[in-house]
Amino acid sequence: MSQTMPKKIIDAHFHIYNDRYPMIENHGFLPPPFSVEDYQARTADLPIVGGAVVSGSFQGFDQKYLKATLEQMGEGYVGVTNLPSSVSDNRIMELKDMGVVGVRVNLKRGVVSGLDNLVDFGRRVWDLAGWHLEMYVDSRELDEIVPKLVRLPKASVDHLGMARSGLSQIKRLAEAGIHIKASGFGRTEVDVAEAVSILYDINPECLMFGTDLPSTRAERPFNVKDIEVVCKALPDEQAIERVFASNAAKFYGIKL
Repeated sequence: MSQTMPKKIIDAHFHIYNDRYPMIENHGFLPPPFSVEDYQARTADLPIVGGAVVSGSFQGFDQKYLKATLEQMGEGYVGVTNLPSSVSDNRIMELKDMGVVGVRVNLKRGVVSGLDNLVDFGRRVWDLAGWHLEMYVDSRELDEIVPKLVRLPKASVDHLGMARSGLSQIKRLAEAGIHIKASGFGRTEVDVAEAVSILYDINPECLMFGTDLPSTRAERPFNVKDIEVVCKALPDEQAIERVFASNAAKFYGIKL
């Protein structure tokens, strides 16, 4: 197995909590601020060249913070945000112009509930803006969702699906071309090395690494050793380049 560290990283999953903008308590919790400067300081020693800023449950359907964040982060960074399925076509196109490339469907934290219109919504945002749907869900609950997800034009699942017992469902998604985020290692029950190795063998293009900073509500925060674990689980330098950079660059439309 390879032990090489990545030469470039597209951070496929991190959050910014800007306390200049309103946040909503989720299950009685509000995160401490985590600014662009905080993120840059935490990742200063990593070869990060771009990434995806993901709206958290605390930010509801607000994008004012995201607009400011993307402007500050600059080229190479895109947004994935929470939106209701009732959002207008005009608003979707405004957000696309702002740098948003996908919608997060947050079932884990109850930002969105119900899946009846999931496929229709996914097809709508794809047809209109080329967007994907990102799912934050416990993979133990994926039995109902898998048949819907595989019908989406473009989709991803956060944090290796969260649950060890849900790896079989995540494997089915990888086989179908759904992208899987190798992120949130402090909040997942999955054996990360085992999952990364299995999923890469199934579909070399499906895995995308993310720091999940600032790791809010995780049992432990992101650590550089998480990168080492993923690298050691991959077979060679080409695999490392795919998982840490080119897969996400292609998925999010970021130039390497």
